[in-house]
Amino acid sequence: MSKSSDTLALEKGLPRTTTSFLFTRLLHQIRLRERQPRKLGAVGSFTPSEIHIIQTIGIGRGMIMGELANRIGVTSGAITQIVERMENKGLVRRFQLMRGSNKVNVILTDKGESVYFAYEEFFVKPFDQWIRDELNENELKSFEKGVKKLIEFLNE
Repeated sequence: MSKSSDTLALEKGLPRTTTSFLFTRLLHQIRLRERQPRKLGAVGSFTPSEIHIIQTIGIGRGMIMGELANRIGVTSGAITQIVERMENKGLVRRFQLMRGSNKVNVILTDKGESVYFAYEEFFVKPFDQWIRDELNENELKSFEKGVKKLIEFLNE
């Protein structure tokens, strides 16, 4: 049986509670979760990338494909492939903004909007409630500040 990362760290004399060690564990947990589809009740199961794109597009707004690619950090070729798969699943619809224009807009279909609302219900609201139950107002502000700084660090 293989040893856990905690056990290996302790054997090497590394403290388990260092900030960088905890951050590495957090990233590992996020990576593991990002590989698994999310079950959203009767709406079905969807990949984290599908959910992320649906959340980024939002309800009723739509978004130009190039802007969507920039926001989620992929190339225009990659977003075209992802959106095409989502279109085949009935989650989004693409259309040209103007005849002869190379700008393509993408909007959520009714099914895509159902996924948006189901994700809010099954994951966003419970997380928001859990974090507010666990942290007081000052801790929450510090947590949010820390997360913003981590995002800035990762974007450097």
